[in-house]
Amino acid sequence: MFLRIRNAFGLSLLLSLVTSVAVFAKGGFSFITVSGPQLKEAVRVTDPGLTTDFFAFANFYEDRIKEPSNPGEAYEIMRFYIDDKREIAFDRLLYYPETGFVFYDGIINGESEYDDKWYTANSKIKPLFEAALAAEIQSIMPAEKNQPVLSASQPGNTDTQFQPAGTFTQYLPIPLIALTIALAVLIFLWRRRLSTS
Repeated sequence: MFLRIRNAFGLSLLLSLVTSVAVFAKGGFSFITVSGPQLKEAVRVTDPGLTTDFFAFANFYEDRIKEPSNPGEAYEIMRFYIDDKREIAFDRLLYYPETGFVFYDGIINGESEYDDKWYTANSKIKPLFEAALAAEIQSIMPAEKNQPVLSASQPGNTDTQFQPAGTFTQYLPIPLIALTIALAVLIFLWRRRLSTS
């Protein structure tokens, strides 16, 4: 009996984690916000090249590096998805386009093995990022020449300059969802065992 419960628990946990990781790795963000050098306020970007892939800015599996001594100016990137008309912040990273580095600050209400680490930026991301950012800035900002310069974000700074409009809610972390599914399977098996006794 214990072996069956253990196997069922392990299988349900594995299935829920595999499903969660597949969604997590796919990305599928609704939009990102960008703040940093020469931006008066955060800019919302929806370009699919920046929102479709979780690893759009850096391959966290393979491109980890030691902390660079002088990475330069950073753009703070926050990635969001929309759930039932609510904008939910997923994670935060700092992108250094001039030196080609990414600091992954981490998941907003959770954690991963990639958090608080440095990576080499995806070599194809800079022109895509700059084009998408320029297009968004041009579409929302008036033709003013005097734009204040913001200081660049620094790694480990958890203060964000952007709070999305509307209701801002947090999501359940992936491990909590997996644990809930596993507990539901255990309760089901326990009730089934009681009914056959």
